[in-house]
Amino acid sequence: MIIDSLKNATLYTNLHPLFARAFDYLKNEDLNALEDGTTDLGGGLKVIVSSKKGKTPEESLSKFECHDQNIDIQFCVKGVENIGWKPREKCTLPNGDYNPEKDVRFYKDSPDMYFQLTDNQFVIFYPNDVHAPMIGNDIIKKIVFKVKI
Repeated sequence: MIIDSLKNATLYTNLHPLFARAFDYLKNEDLNALEDGTTDLGGGLKVIVSSKKGKTPEESLSKFECHDQNIDIQFCVKGVENIGWKPREKCTLPNGDYNPEKDVRFYKDSPDMYFQLTDNQFVIFYPNDVHAPMIGNDIIKKIVFKVKI
């Protein structure tokens, strides 16, 4: 897991061939004007824009998730988002089977830690990062990139 601000994004562009495209998108688009929805940017990169009321910790933890085929770059456009996290190797309570169509698996474990994202901050979740996003009291506008491994 990596947590940082958009101003430092160039530090991470060499970690995956698609990271530079994702960060360029964030720097070149009018993020506040983007409408909710999913766009396939091609070549293994998809962007999901959402603006929703935050969830309670219990709601988010009901889908404590990780992915096998994608890396998530989750970017907070506006709001205050709390996220739970735990390394996959410490998760012992599966919550259903892996869903290959949605590339998601869930756990019933509790996070080891919580952290907060605010405007122009991002987190990169690798497949070994189990996460519970969107915890908050107000509207959170965020962008999630699905980066094919």
